[in-house]
Amino acid sequence: MPRKISFIINPISGQNDKSQVLSAIGKHLDLSLYQPEILFTSRPMEAEEMARESRSEVVVAVGGDGTVSEVARGLVGSGKTLGIIPCGSGDGLALHMGISRSPANAVEILNQGCEALIDVARMNGEPFFCTAGFGLDAQVSLDFARSTRRGLSRYISLAWEEWKQHDLADYRIASPQGLLWEGKAVFVTVANANQWGNQARIAPMASIQDGLLDVVVVNPFSTLEIPDLATRLMTGHADSSKHFLHFSGKRFQISRSGAGAVHYDGSPFDAGTEFDLEVQPSALKVLAPRSKVAKI
Repeated sequence: MPRKISFIINPISGQNDKSQVLSAIGKHLDLSLYQPEILFTSRPMEAEEMARESRSEVVVAVGGDGTVSEVARGLVGSGKTLGIIPCGSGDGLALHMGISRSPANAVEILNQGCEALIDVARMNGEPFFCTAGFGLDAQVSLDFARSTRRGLSRYISLAWEEWKQHDLADYRIASPQGLLWEGKAVFVTVANANQWGNQARIAPMASIQDGLLDVVVVNPFSTLEIPDLATRLMTGHADSSKHFLHFSGKRFQISRSGAGAVHYDGSPFDAGTEFDLEVQPSALKVLAPRSKVAKI
């Protein structure tokens, strides 16, 4: 008997038009495996509610990082399986997992039915699945969320404007294992997956199956060094930069000298100065490409 599968679609993510996604589902979903249900969100956080209340065995997030995060939050601890059809601005978790941005190919991954268990990260108790961050990238995420224009070029232009006026904060990073680091940073990223999105791999060593968080600190650098750092970021070699510090562990406490922007999974907000970070190993089931299911 076919498994029930729900597609939770954010109609305003990415380029907005979801006709290609609907066409791919209609043409390529294997109906001998699945009995589909199509749902559209109409407000923030509705995707999480839909996922939590769904009676389907598989719930597919159709949208960007925010939609994926909402759906995944609704599924943690439920025993239901997350699928992803990425169509957002960054698609960080999907790209880490090797899920294609082609709707037809993403549907084929659903048909393969290859399940994997992945870790869930938490910041002050709230789950996230890709990355969380403080500093420059968080402020740029907040600026990007407020912008009426989308896409990588818009993100880069906002990052440049923020760079010219950004004030560095002082950070303190500690762990139960005895780590203590203090200093100024351009930004601090806590990574479950390896990237912010668009293959910008800020934590190329990160795995979503190792039961660990990777904390990346980028120390102050000059404007002249930006092209080199950007190249390392986009080619998966950010960790080769002399400005890059990396800590790995199951739990961290991070504090900073002043309140400001924070993001997780691309969703930015204003927050205070104290943060507890921890990981729940193997806490969420996902559908992954057959070639990636053993190691993602």
